Amino acid sequence: MTDRIRLSGIEVFAYHGVFPDEKENGQLFVVDVTIEVDLAAATAGDDLADTVDYGSLASEIHELVAGERWNLIERVAGRVADLVLGRPLVQAVEVTVHKPSAPVDVVTSDISVTVHRTSG
Repeated sequence: MTDRIRLSGIEVFAYHGVFPDEKENGQLFVVDVTIEVDLAAATAGDDLADTVDYGSLASEIHELVAGERWNLIERVAGRVADLVLGRPLVQAVEVTVHKPSAPVDVVTSDISVTVHRTSG
């Protein structure tokens, strides 16, 4: 059985994109993260050391996405996945980066990229 922790809708104003106006003006990105982790010890013992501190992790994700500039949201998703996999106990992670205001020539409600990575 795989246990999961989800962080949904982390909103970050950032400067990712291939076009000059994206790099200059920035836009909203939304990040969803699903972490696969064995939570048996946490549910039995009620100790933060036996789980992933999602509060501090959410802050680290926000800082990473806001603090760097990349062309592709694929790169953003990969870097967030690397960050999460660096945490103890994490077995796998799925990261979705949404770019709801992506500059495309048709009306869309969202553009997103999802990556799934495992430890080891």
